[in-house]
Amino acid sequence: MKRPKPPLNILIVEDEPLIAMDMEMMVEDAGHTVIAEAASLYDAQDLEDDLKPNIAFVDIQLARNTSGLDVSKLIQQRWPETIIVFVTANPKIIPEDFGGAHGVMPKPLSHSGFIAAMKYLQEGVCDPPPILQQPNSFTASPAFAASWND
Repeated sequence: MKRPKPPLNILIVEDEPLIAMDMEMMVEDAGHTVIAEAASLYDAQDLEDDLKPNIAFVDIQLARNTSGLDVSKLIQQRWPETIIVFVTANPKIIPEDFGGAHGVMPKPLSHSGFIAAMKYLQEGVCDPPPILQQPNSFTASPAFAASWND
């Protein structure tokens, strides 16, 4: 039997304030903590090095003409253990290698779909591999999915 999983620390990188607020509420509804938010690459660069997010939800098109792909690279350098999930209305613009991210969630986000994805990711972070079936609201990158099969 699997043990209860601890709450996760979440970073939200989203330039639409209402979407960021909605995501924050859903993260908290799932029992986790939003430790920081950013609306652009520049905001993400200004975050403290000791944040250590477990999961980062990153929009692709961000404020100040910046890209979530660049934020993904920054997160990989600063917090290499962080699971990066792109959240975008256009998943087709994500590179084939997912830009180093672990997966994607399509917008618009439904509450139930977001919560299902959070539970799946929590298992993958706290007690891999997840035993839950991958929800339709989340697509794992091929490399991330393969890491659970090793």
